[in-house]
Amino acid sequence: MNLIQFLDHDGNRLVGAVDGGTARVVTGAKSVYALALAAMERQVGLAALVAEHGLGDAVDPGKILAEGRMLAPIDHPDPAHMHVTGTGLTHLGSAATRDAMHKSAAPQAEETLTDSMKMFRMGLENGKPADGSKGVQPEWFYKGNGHIVVNPGHPIPSPSFALDAGEEPEMAGIYVIDQHGQPRRLGFALANEFSDHVTERINYLYLAHSKLRACAFGPELRLGDLPENVEGMSRIYRDGKVLWEKPFLSGEANMSHTIANLEYHHFKYELFRQPGDVHIHMFGTATLSFADGISTQPNDVFEIEEAQFGAPLRNPVRVQDEHPVIVGQLY
Repeated sequence: MNLIQFLDHDGNRLVGAVDGGTARVVTGAKSVYALALAAMERQVGLAALVAEHGLGDAVDPGKILAEGRMLAPIDHPDPAHMHVTGTGLTHLGSAATRDAMHKSAAPQAEETLTDSMKMFRMGLENGKPADGSKGVQPEWFYKGNGHIVVNPGHPIPSPSFALDAGEEPEMAGIYVIDQHGQPRRLGFALANEFSDHVTERINYLYLAHSKLRACAFGPELRLGDLPENVEGMSRIYRDGKVLWEKPFLSGEANMSHTIANLEYHHFKYELFRQPGDVHIHMFGTATLSFADGISTQPNDVFEIEEAQFGAPLRNPVRVQDEHPVIVGQLY
């Protein structure tokens, strides 16, 4: 079962359940977040709670998307209590893409390896401990809070000062922290972890700056575990035609870390275990149009699709107007 959130024609929030290509309204539900809180309080599964609510009228997700009424599949009443974070160099092949951004071809002696390649090797060697113990910690980054999340179908803003506006097709884990301060995973969604790769390439220490951008995920939340093998397609459209497309792989069969290991190294920090908070944690990619020499332009459209996750995630890119920042004294 997948879940969506959307607005009706009067602007009222609704939740829909998608099963076998058919979507129906979840009776009495206004948000996935509220459903998750109720499920945790009653100690029942989210799918079971949806079944208990019952399903009403059929809806057309394609029409909802076309009319701009689709919401991200989870949000928080206070966007500051949604944390958007991620890990990198977690996928087989991801190091080659990253490494190429930071150096030209060179001998791969240990002393010549970039930090990216060293981090990737650490994951290969100890990201999936056979004995079930905790593995090596991955690269980790912060993107922002709920204010940076763009709804499916809506434009992703690129700041006026950005040097690049590039997609990153990823899987995002969706979590709510329960009343005991423990993370509870609802499921996974497609995500576009939109970054500034030119800024990152200037110096690896600019990675933190390059990640402070908007992003999108959804439109559907797939309940349950991440499939072992995820095979999707990432595309960029320009003037209605495909400018670039390439398959992307995810799932543990294509990763150098287990999902459990990546989750542990995020949620080991008490900061990220505050009851009621929502976490959108993105698990990395090995596919970037930037690595193939693509430079996006305003109005290009990103598309990320994978059949196991329902409707594709599409967002055009827009460049924001310059916003002067004036720091004033408060006397």
